[in-house]
Formats: sequence, structure tokens, C-alpha cells
Amino acid sequence: MSVLVVGSFMMDLVTRCHRAPNPGETVIGKSFNTYLGGKGANQAVAAARLESDVIMVGMVGRDDFGQRFIEFFRSLPHMDATNIKQTNVSTGVGSITLDSTGQNKIVVVPGANMEYLPEDLEKLENAFQTANVVVCQLEMRMDVIKKASEMAKKFNKIFILNPAPFQKLDPDLLKNVDYLTPNESELAGLTGKSAFESQEDLLASARMMIDAGVCNVIVTMGEKGALHVTKNQIKLHEAFKVEAIDTVAAGDAFNGALAASLDQNKPIEVALRYANAAGGLAVQKSGAIPSLPDLDTIEVFLKNH
Repeated sequence: MSVLVVGSFMMDLVTRCHRAPNPGETVIGKSFNTYLGGKGANQAVAAARLESDVIMVGMVGRDDFGQRFIEFFRSLPHMDATNIKQTNVSTGVGSITLDSTGQNKIVVVPGANMEYLPEDLEKLENAFQTANVVVCQLEMRMDVIKKASEMAKKFNKIFILNPAPFQKLDPDLLKNVDYLTPNESELAGLTGKSAFESQEDLLASARMMIDAGVCNVIVTMGEKGALHVTKNQIKLHEAFKVEAIDTVAAGDAFNGALAASLDQNKPIEVALRYANAAGGLAVQKSGAIPSLPDLDTIEVFLKNH
């Protein structure tokens, strides 16, 4: 059993200040921190903390940030970091300015993430054959995502695509997706809408994805839960009532837990309960990777809810 994550690494550079500077202005900040992140890295760690063996695939730079990622991933139980490649292009970064009201301004430089190529994946047939589940997001080149989907299909593996950050998707890619996990705004974008006017409108968009060839659409809706749509079924899996402190990486916790649960052959209803629990626990802690819960924490949470 294992989960293969083909995904991104992003070092988050977070500056906190009373207010963001105006053009040409300098302000004095309150604090600065760096955090390991990126949707791929987050989801891989989330799956490993649920005790699935995880193979992480992607690219970092030959720089201090890249070395921090490699050392961290090598230190994790259940994590295979041998397929993390390095390049002379800098590791991906997100430069984030947070003001006292919680508003943020973000500049993302994908860097090394965009240096990973389809031919790099072609050398990893053994990893695809070993995995039960293959997971992708959209912080890498689209031709890499499509190649991963094709290889997952070739070896009859479960393919999960978290379509974030939003991009339009190739119809041929959608036909290879077993589980598509958009949030509401991402689903709206995928179906050419700016927003949903009603629940029926949302359902119609989910059905459009099913008609396009996706087997399962799981719409993550924050405190409202997760809506699971298939050709023959619509079911809302309600979220757990928790007090949210920081919603960063809640979606990554959900996707990682979903992947691990499917890898462990849990029925989808149980897998979604674990995924909702992981997301609910993640929002109760600050940060991305530090907020991702382990299996024992999730199981204690589920016993009490």
C-alpha cells in the first residue's frame, strides 16, 4: 500500500505588519517567519501522518530552502523522499504579507516546481506500480499532471486530482480522474461560472464534471462539509463543528487523509469521515504542515464526535 504524490514544494515567507505598505512606501514589520508548504508537500505529509507509505515526487532548488525540504521529508516516518529532484532554479516561494486585520497580499514564484518534466515521470514506472493511489494538484506544469493521470490509468491506480489553484482542465485529463476534489469556487471556475446562485446550481456543475468523465466529484465546502456526487448518488457528508483559528492547509489535510484512507481500503463513506476530521482538526492550529493531524489524533477525535 502506498500513496504517490506528484506535487509542489513552496517555502512560505510570511511577514506580519500593522498594515501593508503603499507603492513606494516602507513600513516596519512585526515579525517574519518561513514555513515549509506547497499543496503537494502538504498533502504528502497529511497522508504520511495517517500512516500510509507515501512516495513524494517533485522538484526543489539547490538552495537552502530546497535542502530544508529534503532534510524534513527524509526525517518523516512513512515518507519516501528519494524521488525529490533538485535543479539550479530556486525553490518555489510564496511571499506573504499579513496585516493586523488578517488581510494578505501574496506573490508566488513557482521556481523549481515548473522545472519538473513529463519525461521525469516516465522514469518512475516502478513507483506508479507500487502505489494504490496517485495524487496531483495544479502547482506544476499541466503536461506533468496529464502524464501522471495517464500513468495512473495505465497501471489501474486511483487518481485524485485537487484542482487548486484553479486552472481550466483538458477534457482528456478529466476522463482519467477518479476523484476530483474542488472547493466551491474552483468548481464554479471549472464550469465557467463566477459563483453559484443556489445549491441546485452547484449540483448541476458537479454533474457537468461527471458527464465529462470524472467518476467522483467531492466538493469541499468548509463548515458545510463535503458533497459527494457520482453518476448515481448525491450525498452531503457534514463537517464537524469546530472553532477555526487558521484555515490554511485545511483542504490539503482533507485531500491527504482522503488519499491515505482510500489507500488503506476504507469505504468512501469512512474515508470522507476521516478527511472531514483531518480538515476540522487542521483549522484548529496555525500554520500548514504544523496543523496536519496524525492518525491517533484523528481517531480520538472521531470517537468523541
